[in-house]
Amino acid sequence: MKTSAFCCSRCVTSSLPWISPLKLRKAAERKPDPPPEIGVASNEEARRKHKYLSHESAINLIKREKDPQHALKIFNMVAEQKGFNHNSATYGTILQKLAQSKKFQAVDRVLHQMTYETCEFHEGIFINLMKHFSKSCLHEKVLETFFSIQSIVREKPSPKAISTCLNLLVDSNQVDLARELLLHAKRSLTRKPNVCIFNILVKYHCKNGDIDSAFEVVEEMKNSKLSYPNLVTYSTLMDGLCQKGRLREAFELFEEMVSKDKIVPDPLTYNVLINGFCRGGKPDRARNVIEFMKNNGCPPNVFNYSALVNGLCKVGKLQDAKGVFIEMKSSGLKPDTVCYTALINFLCRNGKIGEAIELLKEMKENECRADTVTFNVILGGLCREGRFEEALDMLEKLPYQGVYLNKGSYRIVLNSLIQKGELKKAKKLLGLMLGRGFLPHYATSNELLVNFCKEGMADDAAMALFDLVEMGFQPGLDSWELLIELICRDRKLLYVFELLDELVIKNS
Repeated sequence: MKTSAFCCSRCVTSSLPWISPLKLRKAAERKPDPPPEIGVASNEEARRKHKYLSHESAINLIKREKDPQHALKIFNMVAEQKGFNHNSATYGTILQKLAQSKKFQAVDRVLHQMTYETCEFHEGIFINLMKHFSKSCLHEKVLETFFSIQSIVREKPSPKAISTCLNLLVDSNQVDLARELLLHAKRSLTRKPNVCIFNILVKYHCKNGDIDSAFEVVEEMKNSKLSYPNLVTYSTLMDGLCQKGRLREAFELFEEMVSKDKIVPDPLTYNVLINGFCRGGKPDRARNVIEFMKNNGCPPNVFNYSALVNGLCKVGKLQDAKGVFIEMKSSGLKPDTVCYTALINFLCRNGKIGEAIELLKEMKENECRADTVTFNVILGGLCREGRFEEALDMLEKLPYQGVYLNKGSYRIVLNSLIQKGELKKAKKLLGLMLGRGFLPHYATSNELLVNFCKEGMADDAAMALFDLVEMGFQPGLDSWELLIELICRDRKLLYVFELLDELVIKNS
C-alpha cells in the first residue's frame, strides 16, 4: 500500500496521541493515577470500574463524548474488560468520531489495528471514511482507503464502494487518481460494473473533455443487459456536449433519449439544455425549452426560470428577462437569490441602480436572503454612480445586520474611491477595513500611498503605512520613495525613523 500525501497545506490537521487497544496500562500499575478531573469522561470511567460495558453501551458513550481524545480513551478502556473484543460497530463508531474531528493520523492507527483483528468488518466503515477524507481534500487517502477494503474486510470491494470512490475523485477533479482506480478495478474486480459506475465513467470522460470516450462508454452500456443508459447517463453526456459548445448534438441526443429510449426527462435534464443554450448566447432557444416543458407536462421549476433570466440578462434582453421573472412569480414560484442577482447585476451595469435597490428591498420582503455576491453587485453599482456615501454606509452597517461581507466588498469601494480621487473617504474606509481584518490588495495599497503623497498628505500617508505594515504589508519602492521624500521635505524626520524601525522589526 503506498504512502499518501496531503493534497494541500490548508487540509493538514493535528493528530491525537495513539493508544493501542491491546496495550495494557502497565504505567498505571507502577504508580497511581492523579485524581480524575471532574467531568463526563471521569464519571463514566468511575462507573466502568463497577459495571461491565457491552458493545452497545460503549458505542453510546463514544457517540456522546464531545472530546475525541476522551472518546478514544473510552474505546481503549472497554477493551481491557475480560471477555470483551471490539467488533465492526465499535470500530466504526470510533472512526466516525475521529474522522469528524479531522484526527486523521489517529484514524490511520485505528485502521492499522483493524488488520490484526479477527472479527468481521463491514465495507460501510470505509465508504464513510472516504467521504470524510474527500471533504478534507485528502484525495489520495480516499483511494488508499478504498484499497484497504480488501485487506481488512477480506472481500473484494462492492460496486457501491468503487462507485463512491470513483465519484468522489471525479467530483474533486482528481483525474489521475480516478484513472488509477479504474485500472485497478479492471484488473482486480470480477463483478461487472453497474449503471452507477458506468455513469461515473461518462462523467469522468466529460470532465476530462473527452466526449468521444464518453460516447464509447454509452455504447458499451447499450450492449450490456445489466446497465442500459438512464436519465443520468443522458443528462451527463448532454452537459458534456453543451460545455463543448456542441448544442445541436446535445439537442439531438435529447430527442433520441425521448423518442427512441422512451426516457422521460425531468427539470434537471431540461436545465442542462437551458444552461447550454444560455451559455452559447442563444436564450431564445432556451425559452423554447421552457415552453416545451410546459406543453409536455413538466412544469418549469425555479432553477429553470433562473437560468433563463440569467441568460437573457447576459445578452442584454432586459425586458424579456423581466417578462420571464413576472411569469415565474405568477406561476406560484418564488425567485431565488441567483435569479434576483442576475437582474440586479444587469440593472447596476446599465445605470439603473434605483431599480436594483428596489429589487433588493423586494428580496427582503419575500424572505429571499441576498448573499455576498448580491451586495457586491449593489456596491459596484453605487460606486459607478458616484454614490459613495451610500456605499460606505452599507459597508458600515451590513455586518451588524447579519450580512457577511468579504474582502471583495471593501476592495470594490476602495478602488473606486481611489480612482475618483476621494482620498479622505478612502482613508476612512481603510481604517474600517483594517479594523475588521481585511487587507487591501497590494497594488491598491501602494496606489493609495502614492496618491496621498502626490496630494501632500504626509501625515495620512505615514499613518496609513504604519497601519498597513501592522497587517503584514510591505510598501513598493515607488510609494516608499515618495513618502520618504515628502516627509523629509516637511522636516518630519521622526516619522522616517519610526517607519524604518517598524519595517525592520516586521522583517526580522
